[in-house]
Amino acid sequence: MRVSTTEFTVVGGGIAGLVAARRLAMAGRTVRLIEASDHLGGTVASHLVGGINLDVGAESFATRSNTVADLARELGLGDDIVSPSDEGAWLQPVDGAALPLPATGILGIPATPLDKDTIAVIGMGGAFRAQLDSLIPWFGKRTDVSLGALVRRRMGKAVVEKLVAPVVHGVYSLHPNDVPLVRVATLKERLALHGSLAAAVRSMRESMPAGTAVQGIRGGINRLVTELAADLTTYGVVIEFGRRIESAEALAELDGTVIVAAPGILTPVRGRTVTLATLVLDAPELDAEPRGSGVLVAPGCTKVSARALTHATAKWQWLKEQAEGRHVVRLSYNEVPAGDLAEVARRDAEVLLGVSLPAEAVIDFARREWIRPAPLAAAERTDGVVVVGETVGGSGLAGIVTHANAAVDRLLALADDDAGDDDHAPADDEPDRTAKEVN
Repeated sequence: MRVSTTEFTVVGGGIAGLVAARRLAMAGRTVRLIEASDHLGGTVASHLVGGINLDVGAESFATRSNTVADLARELGLGDDIVSPSDEGAWLQPVDGAALPLPATGILGIPATPLDKDTIAVIGMGGAFRAQLDSLIPWFGKRTDVSLGALVRRRMGKAVVEKLVAPVVHGVYSLHPNDVPLVRVATLKERLALHGSLAAAVRSMRESMPAGTAVQGIRGGINRLVTELAADLTTYGVVIEFGRRIESAEALAELDGTVIVAAPGILTPVRGRTVTLATLVLDAPELDAEPRGSGVLVAPGCTKVSARALTHATAKWQWLKEQAEGRHVVRLSYNEVPAGDLAEVARRDAEVLLGVSLPAEAVIDFARREWIRPAPLAAAERTDGVVVVGETVGGSGLAGIVTHANAAVDRLLALADDDAGDDDHAPADDEPDRTAKEVN
């Protein structure tokens, strides 16, 4: 099957599908987008909690590249890109009280192992072991090594279990042993360049936009969906809501080149369920922002059920102003705890924030759940379709948007090549180019 030069069908209206459909339509292609639900954006959506419009899913994006910021600027949101407050995150270890998370690391990997905040978390012995990283030569050639294995080899077990695991668990809901090194953008390349893991991390931080590893959008990340949807209308994309494509056979019946941006069509959805509990609180005790922007929880900690807490009104100045003295706290769970989640979340927030939060402090509560799909192996993809989204681009807006853009770039290049070949038929020994090449 040859790539259509003019006609594309996008299945799935999450961020990846919206980005792909917009890019293709802007390039003058005819695009149809099919969405099974009654709304666009997938987990990038909003909900009202305590009368405040809040993000349902992602509330920030990584700045390791300019991909999402560039998209926001294209959509007219450039003036509303904001950085979080200077208050850093904290760490709840397995034992003991919460501690400030070292501010100079990447995914918990310390840039300066002998920094006092690092020593406070992993101890002097762990810090000295981590410092040996500067003396260990880098001969790495394997690309299948995990992040956890690499950090353990170079910096020791304490860094992995006490620093990297809590951060990676909070970001990806995975242990670093289950995160391929290639998923951490530029880390392997910078390690090869600089010779030590700490130096690689310092280099990565220096290349990030000044001040922070994440940014947000005033009013919420969900505004990306609103503006993307508006552009689809402007560029003539036909959107079909409430149409569910459930099999590879059904994909084959769609018009033009097919782009799959929805998990579960090519293979049954696997992955983990993430539950988000949002509390809107009347709690003057939180005015002092006792745990900065939030708390990451070490795997194995039995003090709480949550894996992470974000004090959203401490993290985002625009939200603090909108909340008018109230506090917004978001807690995420890998496993739904037994009992009333609102009460569980309130108690977890008390422990993690180190303040008393009586039941009457809760103004409103909301619960949302979604599945974070497992990666889709290349062998599981179907010939003749292009796959974009979290299953192939990784979690996080930056990875998803980057992958979708790259897929569209390759599709347009292939389509242009095919258009240039229309004057002659391929020779018998010249195989047709298929859309599978862009996967």
